[in-house]
Amino acid sequence: MRTQGSVYVSITGLVLHSPLHWPRFALHAGASMVQARRAPGNRFAEARIIDGVHHTLSFWDSRDAMLAYLRSGAHAQALRVFAGIGHGKTHGFDTDAPPGWSDVPRLYAEHARPV
Repeated sequence: MRTQGSVYVSITGLVLHSPLHWPRFALHAGASMVQARRAPGNRFAEARIIDGVHHTLSFWDSRDAMLAYLRSGAHAQALRVFAGIGHGKTHGFDTDAPPGWSDVPRLYAEHARPV
């Protein structure tokens, strides 16, 4: 059961197969971030590179809101080319206390699953 202050947190990470994939990745990542920030149910979305991993951290009203974003628009297009660009992992969970960027490396290492 969700409480009023709870959010769905999504943490992702992607490692490029090669630096040569950077332009294609940047194109899809930029469009996906714009889409995320405008998506219904999004409360927060940012991206950072930590230890060579391209991470996103986003907060959503619900898992369903995040999945609706994930399966549409620019992000759906990015998913179609994902395997050719890199490999990655995701971790999502409900919480009343969203993590900060300093928590992302630990949460990613301990809980993320390959996609």
